[in-house]
Amino acid sequence: MPGRTGAALALAALLTGCTVGPDFVRPAPPTEERYTREPRATATVPAEGQVQRFSDQTPLPAEWWALFRSPALDAAVKRSIAQNPTLQAAEASLRQAQDNLRAGDGLFYPHVDAGLAGERVRAAPTAQGGGATEGVFNVVTLSGSIGYTLDVFGAQRRTIEGLQAQVQTQQYARQAAYLALSANVVNAWIARAAYLEQARVTQQLIAIELDQLRSIEAQSSAGTTPYASVLGQRSLIAANQAALAALQQKVSQAEHLLALLQGQTPERTPPPEGDLAGLALPLDLPLSLPSELVHQRPDILAAEAGLHVASANIGVATAALFPSLAINATLGAAGTSLSAALGAAGSFWSVGPSLTAPIFHGGALRAQRQAAIDAFDAQQANYRQTVLAAFGQVADTLAALEHDALALQAQAQARRTAAQALSLLQAGRRAGLVADVDVLTADVQYHQALVGYVQAVAQRHQDSVALFAALGGGWWNAPGAPAEAHTPSRTSTP
Repeated sequence: MPGRTGAALALAALLTGCTVGPDFVRPAPPTEERYTREPRATATVPAEGQVQRFSDQTPLPAEWWALFRSPALDAAVKRSIAQNPTLQAAEASLRQAQDNLRAGDGLFYPHVDAGLAGERVRAAPTAQGGGATEGVFNVVTLSGSIGYTLDVFGAQRRTIEGLQAQVQTQQYARQAAYLALSANVVNAWIARAAYLEQARVTQQLIAIELDQLRSIEAQSSAGTTPYASVLGQRSLIAANQAALAALQQKVSQAEHLLALLQGQTPERTPPPEGDLAGLALPLDLPLSLPSELVHQRPDILAAEAGLHVASANIGVATAALFPSLAINATLGAAGTSLSAALGAAGSFWSVGPSLTAPIFHGGALRAQRQAAIDAFDAQQANYRQTVLAAFGQVADTLAALEHDALALQAQAQARRTAAQALSLLQAGRRAGLVADVDVLTADVQYHQALVGYVQAVAQRHQDSVALFAALGGGWWNAPGAPAEAHTPSRTSTP
């Protein structure tokens, strides 16, 4: 009885085996509490009566672009998500990884095969030891086989672990593509709206400068103004006309980009609706802690999953250094005809284990294991670089939002001052105290200030987009998302 118990325990240990290679451990979260040297900001300075506030308690919605409260922008983003080829390619890559994982699950089941073969054979007597009669005959073989490889050292388990990590890599790669697409659409939409507004103001500015040119030409003809003033005014108008053409080109480029992001040709895509004035500035902004960011950004999570793949590959390469054990069985029948093969005399069978142990491969197996370790080291460095780049993006965006508010303060003051000066000069002209040319000059300055103001408003909106993207896009707050952004979809081993 003790012998049977020991044999049973030995068999169980053999079947269970061990898993060689390192067990994957998630990188430790960063200990930093802020992204910049300066104390953590809680709000920007006020600009145009609006203050953007930062809080780690503010959730970032999955559809973060809805915070701009523009139905036209929302429609543009959703059209792109539904039709963009890059996103469709990422989704297909995810399905491929999932199918590869399902195929890999077959490693843990016995492999059963059936065969039927018919041959016309001419035997050589010398090949049979010289005693056989030379002749031509038929051979019909029916066979069935079953084989099961015992995962003694965990090669199969590490293979499945790597396939699971590859699924996670593609899941996060798809999410990264989704985030990049939505951010690009919103940025292109805002840029187009800003270029359109700047072009409209520039057209008004050119019209004013043309009026001013006619006045200067009249003064030059009367001999009260040198002709050089006429030339200077014409040069200024030409420069603004060139600027207008450049703005119109940027409008076209933004429209073409939006069409391509929507998976359509520019020819078939009507211009988007909406303008800059229809956008609301998001005032309550999320600001994740650095320790949370590494579990939210899809590019960081994809790099971590890639690190997991590299770790599993070390286990696969390590298991290749050890023997492999399989159990195989074959049952079949053979004869010179189908009826002969089905007779009792034609049956055959075999059953038994097989052990294959690597003895000498010229150092290839150990070199392959070292290559897997080197790949893991490279992936570790890539992971650290991805984290550093993410922290840098958040830091840049936080600084940009503060500077955007300061710039908008200054541009708004310049616009108000120019508007007040224009109003005073217009009143003086009505009273006969101010020349028309002075009013036109003030009007030019006002429109120039207005162009700068539009640029500052657009930049503040775009840097808000940059913050949402730098924080990961809020995909973990979508309906049906895991409770934690880093929750794996499957266990690491079956």
